[in-house]
Amino acid sequence: MMWIGRLKELDITISMDGKRRWIDNVMIERFWRSIKYEDIYLNSYENGWDLEKGIHAYMMRYNFERPHQSLGDATPDEIYGGAVKLAA
Repeated sequence: MMWIGRLKELDITISMDGKRRWIDNVMIERFWRSIKYEDIYLNSYENGWDLEKGIHAYMMRYNFERPHQSLGDATPDEIYGGAVKLAA
């Protein structure tokens, strides 16, 4: 608990200090799980440059080509661009 006091002394906002705040990170945690299991663990990147190119390619597929079950099998681009509407 001492570290919480130190953060408060330094006027640093604690991201998970409120009720139900854990949910703030759910989407990015899910994305990192997906990229690791669908790309990084499956490829042997030789160096940081290859890794960067691989991550870029994955993100393009993830956002523009890969259907997402949680989005009714639409892509994030289709939802964001308004081509597909989510049911209310």
